[in-house]
Amino acid sequence: MADKPIKIGGACGYWGESAVSTPQLLQVVGLDYIVYDYLAEITMSIMARARASDPEKGYATDFISAVLKPNLKAIADKGVKILSNAGGVNPEACGKIVRSLVQSRGLDLKVAVITGDDLMPQLTKITEQAPTEMFTGGSFPSPDKVASMNAYLGAAPVVAALAGGADIVITGRCADSALTLAACQHEFGWQDTDYDLLAVGSLAGHLLECGPQATGGNFTDWHLVADTIHNIGYPIAEISADGSMIISKPENTGGLVSVGTVSEQLVYEIEDPQNYMLPDVICDLSDVKILEIAQNRAAVSGAKGKPPTGKYKVSTTYMDGYKCGALMTFVGYEAAKKAETLSNAIFKRAEAILRASNAGEYTEKSTELIGNDSQFGGADTGSREVTLKIAAKHPRAEAIGLLLKEMAGIGLATPAGLTAFNASRPKPMPVVRLFSFLIDADQLDIQCEFDNSKIDLPHMSPPLATTDTVRPNPPKKLSFNGNDEVPLIDLAWARSGDKGDRANVGIIARRPEYLPYIWHSLTEESVKKHFAHFNPSSVERFLMPGMNAINFILHDVLGGGGVASLRADPQGKAYGQILLHYMIKVPEDIMGMINEEKATS
Repeated sequence: MADKPIKIGGACGYWGESAVSTPQLLQVVGLDYIVYDYLAEITMSIMARARASDPEKGYATDFISAVLKPNLKAIADKGVKILSNAGGVNPEACGKIVRSLVQSRGLDLKVAVITGDDLMPQLTKITEQAPTEMFTGGSFPSPDKVASMNAYLGAAPVVAALAGGADIVITGRCADSALTLAACQHEFGWQDTDYDLLAVGSLAGHLLECGPQATGGNFTDWHLVADTIHNIGYPIAEISADGSMIISKPENTGGLVSVGTVSEQLVYEIEDPQNYMLPDVICDLSDVKILEIAQNRAAVSGAKGKPPTGKYKVSTTYMDGYKCGALMTFVGYEAAKKAETLSNAIFKRAEAILRASNAGEYTEKSTELIGNDSQFGGADTGSREVTLKIAAKHPRAEAIGLLLKEMAGIGLATPAGLTAFNASRPKPMPVVRLFSFLIDADQLDIQCEFDNSKIDLPHMSPPLATTDTVRPNPPKKLSFNGNDEVPLIDLAWARSGDKGDRANVGIIARRPEYLPYIWHSLTEESVKKHFAHFNPSSVERFLMPGMNAINFILHDVLGGGGVASLRADPQGKAYGQILLHYMIKVPEDIMGMINEEKATS
């Protein structure tokens, strides 16, 4: 077992991430592991279609071309272990390519492949079981429309692979944080019932899983890293056996590691922070504290854990018709009115043709005027430049193709000022929806495959009884005189993202003194009203006193979410920025603190 801290680098947060991360992290002295997270729901559906057309496809090809081929010898020379979910829906094919590459380079590296997350072979059985959607209660989709169905595996299979001597571990779908947790369990001998330590390892994985989002990417105070984004450093977690953790980045790189950058990544898409559910542990992050201990070094402590549910979350993607979207820009007087006029004309023309052929109406239409406060729900700003985003859905691809044809074909009959960037015409795209449900652990057959052998892995242990969640006491409401108002951005950092059709918006007070004024201003009702133009069905609010933070969940607010949505922001990435415009009343002493910070920033 390791008697010193281990260093784990987070190199990838999505399929298509820049190739600069691996060589950068390999320069870090004493680095033990690099983890790569490639998968999202849409990625799985894309990979499923690739495998359907070619049984040797269906994995993250970038892992081969951009990570291993250029860096494999350096990886071997430095003894850095590689953990990745690059296997997608075909980890066996990915493993086969990696083993061939290792052999061709004459290197002594052991490759392990984890299987068992893919539940498509059980589609008929699961259809008969008729699971309901875990968030909406909806019915299981028609099996002929299902594209992929994968369980989020935990750390245990990766721990088994490392125990078997693996240098490179390839999984299919697993919890994003499980790769990092597995490294910790292997190195430190943490047991499956060491729930607080498992929560630490999972939190470390959560902070690494989106790469540079923990080191200045998507940061509220973007101006602090504006000159160095081109050379942004990828995050490193230094973890000790006792659960202490430091987040840093490679020397001589850009970006920033601070309370703000790490806090923003911590609140990213966590839902209920006291019940962050993972296959290995339920994390309570409400009392986590982040402290800058040196330049670009932040200590993270306070994560707690509870027994897991004994079930796996399964993400199913299924086809639900077709969609299209296009962007067109108007310049000049009344640009917004011109864009609205064009959108109406396009739909009227296309729908008249559809009716004539009895093809049915578009099932959903969307018009947004980017540059005219459409994301804020405001009135016409009178902007002289507006980009029209027009989109629609229909069960048939031909109907979507017709709309695209009319978008292009009306070009000489538009209001004045339409401009077009030369690009190819969009094509109809499948609408891919997400259906999530829980499955008993004993329905999975998980295996760890080495070069010439396979290991069947035991099922998850039954869960222990858990106590009800005790919510922290809210900050006391402070009365004061005065009418000073400041935008939330003066008081807080923000980070937002999606979970299906739900938006998560995390707000972190810049100073503890600010939290009471934020808490009592940003209620469920006031936040729902602020986003009324997106029509959330409900809003939940969760306090995280350790970080002086709040996490909001906005339900049914993303137009279906992901690629099922027609929105300009289908994943809620800008919702934090929208909320930062909310005006908060503060007393004179807080106003003084804000002015002092602005003067020194």
